[in-house]
Amino acid sequence: MSAGGAPVPPPPNPAVSFPAPRVTLPAGPNILRTYSGAFVCLEILFGGLVWILVASSNVPLPLLQGWVMFVSVTAFLFSLLFLGVFLSGMVTQIDANWNFLDFAYHFTVFVFYFGAFLLEAAATSLHNLHCNTTTAVQPLLNNNQYNINVAATIFSFVTTACYGCSLCLALRRWRP
Repeated sequence: MSAGGAPVPPPPNPAVSFPAPRVTLPAGPNILRTYSGAFVCLEILFGGLVWILVASSNVPLPLLQGWVMFVSVTAFLFSLLFLGVFLSGMVTQIDANWNFLDFAYHFTVFVFYFGAFLLEAAATSLHNLHCNTTTAVQPLLNNNQYNINVAATIFSFVTTACYGCSLCLALRRWRP
């Protein structure tokens, strides 16, 4: 009993009350109707193309293109996971600040993908560099590898732009 005679309610059971997750994007298939969902789908599509193109060029410069492969494969898988969590509706069941996680993820991947784009462009620009082999002097990239690397550079730029757009949208949603 309190001083006024009214009974004091028991404290809430912490095992039953969870704070609501902080997310402004819709869960389920409705995520695909937003700009953010569309950009994540484009990130997956173009990122997969970067991955396939770099791998099909036989990676003539492993030091440069190894990082491009790592970034494109990792970002591809994490973007699939990110989209899967939203499509499945798990964001409503996991207590997290999803707006901040969205911003942090897209910021990190944007920085990494920008570096990967620069490295892929650098690898492509070495087309006319000649290497001494045991038989003759030949270009570092043959014409087929050069064409594939040009396409990979273009798609890595487009993927970087998609991550940049997602970053801007996430920044607008995130309130520190």
